[in-house]
Amino acid sequence: MKENVLTVRDISVGYGKKIVVSGLDLEVRSGEILTIIGPNGAGKSTVLKSIASQLPLLGGAVSINGTDIAEMSLNETAKTISVCFTERITAEKMTCEDIVSTGRYPYTGKFGILSADDRKIVREAMELTGVTSIADTDIRRISDGQRQTVMLARAIAQQPEVLILDEPTSFLDINNKLKLLGLLKELARSRNIAVIQTLHELDLAQRFSDKILCIKDHKSDRTGTPEEIFSGDYISLLYGIENGTFNSMFGTAEAKPSDGEPQVFVIGGGGSGIPIYRRLQRQGIPFAAGVIHENDVEYAAAKSLAAVLITEKAFEPISDESFEKALAIMKKCREVICCTEHFGTMNMKNKELLNEYSRFKKEQ
Repeated sequence: MKENVLTVRDISVGYGKKIVVSGLDLEVRSGEILTIIGPNGAGKSTVLKSIASQLPLLGGAVSINGTDIAEMSLNETAKTISVCFTERITAEKMTCEDIVSTGRYPYTGKFGILSADDRKIVREAMELTGVTSIADTDIRRISDGQRQTVMLARAIAQQPEVLILDEPTSFLDINNKLKLLGLLKELARSRNIAVIQTLHELDLAQRFSDKILCIKDHKSDRTGTPEEIFSGDYISLLYGIENGTFNSMFGTAEAKPSDGEPQVFVIGGGGSGIPIYRRLQRQGIPFAAGVIHENDVEYAAAKSLAAVLITEKAFEPISDESFEKALAIMKKCREVICCTEHFGTMNMKNKELLNEYSRFKKEQ
């Protein structure tokens, strides 16, 4: 069992005398990634800055390897904790390599002269993050996403025991989001770095975290594994979601269904209906969907987006009752869209639904 590197006990954080978050406790082990989530304005960034000693604590204590951080010198703290925040860099006439090199300053002495070993560590950090190609480029001449990656390289060059990042994926495209979070995971495991970060992308928090801290109403609301946090309707309650729904299984959000009586009936299954559900919702067309098994991959999307949903129990053939209910609703719709060509034992009655509707239309 790995030991706790960072321990936070009953801290209160804020600005001046104004407390933003109070009574916060947490522990992070080496090699572990802890992600902080919560609504806008909950105080996530304030917590990070206070743990990193960029803001004074208003109460409680933070310790590194059992030593109160308040008793550590600035240089000792810099050798232990590295931070990567999203604020813009205003450095004049500094290349990307110059910025990464500042990560070695806690080790160079007061003159800031890098040794051969320091320069090797800088190059390795740049290679690891993929920014060697812009090493000689002025930091002001690169994109926000590149700047974010350069700052990560700087943090890695610092060789910390604790790495703190505030929304590290905020300026990155999806490919680079995955690349960065994968890199953090590898760093945590291979170098036993304790990573603490905030993320707005809940699907990524769910997939790349070992532990999640949820902040709401100026306090810690819940701490646990992704499996514990992303279960039931907790995320919807945490964020107070009213304008749609959240699928905890996949970490995705869906819009609200269109109001009104269903105009279209969608026969889907196996994920085939999801694109149609979303297209109809975007067009403001209320629709019915069915018959969908409760364990079907598209069940959550159908439940969120359909004005009416006809379901069947998992692993059971579609019952006569569900069939008749779906048929009655289908006959009131102006159009039927069938998204699948394949029907098996469990959903054969959906094929019968389609055939029955065809006969009904011919008789009209």
